[in-house]
Amino acid sequence: MVKRTSLEGAECPIARSLDVLGDWWSLLIIRDALMGRRRFGEFQKSLGLAKNILTVRLRALVDRGILELVPASDGSAYQEYVLTPKGFGVFPILVALRQWSEEFDDHPEGIGTTMVDREKGKPVKKLALCSQDGRRLSFADITLKRGAPKRAKRAVA
Repeated sequence: MVKRTSLEGAECPIARSLDVLGDWWSLLIIRDALMGRRRFGEFQKSLGLAKNILTVRLRALVDRGILELVPASDGSAYQEYVLTPKGFGVFPILVALRQWSEEFDDHPEGIGTTMVDREKGKPVKKLALCSQDGRRLSFADITLKRGAPKRAKRAVA
């Protein structure tokens, strides 16, 4: 197997993110975890992924702090994979990918679900980039500035 070049030390935060999340299997595993799957067999059945590849991907997600292994919720000897706060942080990325596909897919009629607000049952609005004062921003409205970004405070659940 060819070893991937690490992007961990790149200046670009997109490249750094791809170093952690850059293969589709990892994103699909996180999607499945968000949908409530917790056990190896559940991921394997859902994804149809070879067990050796799934093992490598799950281990990498645990090593990177996106998933953690915990004792099985049913008290059995098994372990389960659960999302960490870092793992839940991938949710908006998956929503953005989903919404991009809904807008630009060549065959949107093949998409089998619609994302709706659980409480109201209405479709979710498209994600938007907003300025600090709430204005919607497009690509033309932004620029990159030298210097490390200030880290946003994390919400405590």
